[in-house]
Amino acid sequence: MADRTGVYPGTFDPITHGHQDIISRATRVVDHLIVGVAVNAGKGPLFPLDERVAMVEAEVAEMETNGARVEVRPMEGLLMHFAEACGASLIVRGLRAVSDFEYEFQMVGMNARLNDSVETVFLMASENHQFISSRLVKEIGMLGGDIKPFLSPRVVERMNEKLADGPAAE
Repeated sequence: MADRTGVYPGTFDPITHGHQDIISRATRVVDHLIVGVAVNAGKGPLFPLDERVAMVEAEVAEMETNGARVEVRPMEGLLMHFAEACGASLIVRGLRAVSDFEYEFQMVGMNARLNDSVETVFLMASENHQFISSRLVKEIGMLGGDIKPFLSPRVVERMNEKLADGPAAE
């Protein structure tokens, strides 16, 4: 039987404990997980793509991966094209709330029209991570709040440096 390859896409600006939880849990259902770090300039990222890729790589390097191979790649363009190029048979998405589901439900329908052989698997955020979003963490940090509960110490350090320097253009 061939390895089951999954793609977990996201902006990861920055990678949070919630993202790490989904990555770790996704490795229970795939043999090879590719974390696709998306360009997504429309979201106005705080970190440029290369820094986000490096942060995700550093976090993944220290995670329990249940024997699965985890790889981090930059991603641009359509998710389905990326999944096909990676040889993925499934896309992993994390859900925090009902509002996430509405958007993700639409995306599943569109992705199925593009390639119905790639399945989407939803993992519900663990209860202690349901409220964490990169957008809120950035807002808390920009307003001088404590971001330590949501990020690894390494990412907290990078966030503090970035907030002192100002946002990057991508």
